[in-house]
Amino acid sequence: MPIGPADRVSDQDTSASVGPVSSPEVRAGVPLLEPPGWAVAQRALFDLLDYAWRRFTRDFTGPDGRLTYNGRLTTRDGVDDFYEVFFNWPQLYLLGGADDLLPASEKHWEGVTRHLTDLDMLRDEFDRGYDWFHQGESLLLLYFLCMAAPERWSERALRFAELYVDPAKGNYDPEHRIIRRPHNGSDPERRGLFDGRAYPWLPKEAQAYGFPLDWILPPDAPSPALSEDPRLGREMCDRMGVGDTAVNLAVASLVLNAWILSGEERYRDWITEYVGAWRARTESNGGLIPDNVGPDGVVGSLLEGRWYGGHYGWSWPHGWHSVGHAACVAALAAATVTGNDDFLDMVVTSLDTVIGNGKVMPFTEADSSLPSKWHAQLGPDVHTPTLHVPFRRRDSGWFDYNPVTPAVPVALWHHTASVADRARLERLREASAVDWRTVRAFRAKEESGHEEAWFAFLAGDNPAYPERILAAAQAQVRHRLARMDRYRGQDVPEADIHLWQQSNPVVTEALVQLTWGGPQILYNGGLQQARVRYYDAGARRAGLPPEVAALVTSIVPEATTVELVNLSPESARTVVVQAGAFAEHTITSVRFTTCEDDSWAGDLYDYGHREPMVTEAEAVVGGSLLTVRLPASTRIQLTLHLELRTQTPSYRTPFCTDCAEGSAFGSGNAENTR
Repeated sequence: MPIGPADRVSDQDTSASVGPVSSPEVRAGVPLLEPPGWAVAQRALFDLLDYAWRRFTRDFTGPDGRLTYNGRLTTRDGVDDFYEVFFNWPQLYLLGGADDLLPASEKHWEGVTRHLTDLDMLRDEFDRGYDWFHQGESLLLLYFLCMAAPERWSERALRFAELYVDPAKGNYDPEHRIIRRPHNGSDPERRGLFDGRAYPWLPKEAQAYGFPLDWILPPDAPSPALSEDPRLGREMCDRMGVGDTAVNLAVASLVLNAWILSGEERYRDWITEYVGAWRARTESNGGLIPDNVGPDGVVGSLLEGRWYGGHYGWSWPHGWHSVGHAACVAALAAATVTGNDDFLDMVVTSLDTVIGNGKVMPFTEADSSLPSKWHAQLGPDVHTPTLHVPFRRRDSGWFDYNPVTPAVPVALWHHTASVADRARLERLREASAVDWRTVRAFRAKEESGHEEAWFAFLAGDNPAYPERILAAAQAQVRHRLARMDRYRGQDVPEADIHLWQQSNPVVTEALVQLTWGGPQILYNGGLQQARVRYYDAGARRAGLPPEVAALVTSIVPEATTVELVNLSPESARTVVVQAGAFAEHTITSVRFTTCEDDSWAGDLYDYGHREPMVTEAEAVVGGSLLTVRLPASTRIQLTLHLELRTQTPSYRTPFCTDCAEGSAFGSGNAENTR
């Protein structure tokens, strides 16, 4: 006698008694006869990554988790390079990586922090003072640790946020609604942009990026020695070393993280106030976000009225690559805490202006300052004439043309699900002569760069993408393992501390896109975006259970479609599907595949099976969680009807049985108890 799809539980389903509280349930009934290639490849990638991170720990870190580095750090730079090595390790744990990956990630944060404190780079575990292009990168590891183990990391996270929310800490000026200086952090006595008389310049930087304050010297003036160049000494400190700068907007994620952890309104109010001030400046500047504000709260007051030219701003060194990402991080934070997407306008108008100044050319003819990135990413398409947009602005106009980086427009579309933001992506695709379906096995520093091919897949135009991106991820892991073999045991000089990032074998972009239905984080300090996340009910922890694979195949405003596959021929699994990275969405209902007729197995003397009769059923959910029972060798397709951003973002887990109402996170689960 058939049993209803929501009622039948396999005798081997050991998680049946430890499921989440108050979560509707559905059960997979479709037999898994021919495992899809993407599912097998996905689990193979998990297995390879598990081997790879252990190898890295063995070959490049010491007993207390620090990197094996014996030198000093002679400039303010370097903190980010130590933390970035491990930024996506707890992210892999959250995806479904090994149980011991989380404590390993925590150990590395602790070891790196002790090491950097010994090197006088930190005070009270936080950067003494540096720009937020780099600090945003440093803090990604902390944000993922908070997401995975909020009880253990909330004290630090709130203490760090107070450096900016509390004006007494010396970083924030509430009267002018500015962060007081471009280099900021835990040491209010750290002033300017460097120690000494001149910026610690390298000739290759001058060749790639040119000089800040290029208007200080007359056009026909001979170039002075770098150590004597007024553009790189006192003028740089006086004009660029005080006041606010656009990349400071990445601080908003630090405060957003504190708000999610604590629920305290003052964190929300600070984000609204600070980001709101930059939004107003953008509107006053004709829709282009300025990159500098003087100590008096006036845009351009130290740069003779220029809205461009600030530290890590439109003119030097990276332009849109730094300004646009920081602005997007902040606008998404403000939209999250207020529910008001109008904060995104300052990003949208700036982005559209940059696109509007685009030109068609092959990359080989562009004046890009990022050639190494694009040669790897474009491959032979460096010779293909296609749309390039300017990243930078100076007195003579726009310059530094590069192919469009889709990270910001994809982040906007993923958040809003709006027709306008999707249409922008479609227009960019139409304007590109490079086939968006192409997948190349490169790895950008940001552990991203395949957004175009992912978007084409979600649009129904790139069905081979899952297996292609998983193969590309495998190639990158194996490349990194070979790199590790080459460089382990070597004494790393200060100039080569990027070696560890270049050797980090943990790759997560493919898993984030395919399983969570989200883009990789905005690398200069963003928090994770996702349509769904998963919990293993049997292990009572975040991530997909062993032998379970997931694929998000569609993201449209009204629904997200995901397929779950249990590859185990023996063990049942129970997956808790959460709507959103922080349970911020509501699943109103779910439509799911089932197979109630078991006649597909045939009779005793049949030599083959019949085609299973797959039907669909529907269930009301009305919350952010859905429990899915997966008997051995079964699969299920879920069409989740979502209402976006209807719940307060939270780090609470589905296994919280003793949480106070409204608490930001729960206890009683494996990742929240030491």
